[in-house]
Amino acid sequence: MIQSTKKLQAIFWACLMTFLVWDTAVSPPVDLRNEPPLFAAGSGKPSSGGHCAVSK
Repeated sequence: MIQSTKKLQAIFWACLMTFLVWDTAVSPPVDLRNEPPLFAAGSGKPSSGGHCAVSK
């Protein structure tokens, strides 16, 4: 039982690492200058995109 659990854990981590390496290799680089701000509340920037952003 313990041996099969260790084997499943090793398979899981190997698959996860393989996926992360593949994803990093095929994804375009992140353009930090074109990213929206993480959290704009209180920064003076108007919010956009949601139903609460529609002017009434």
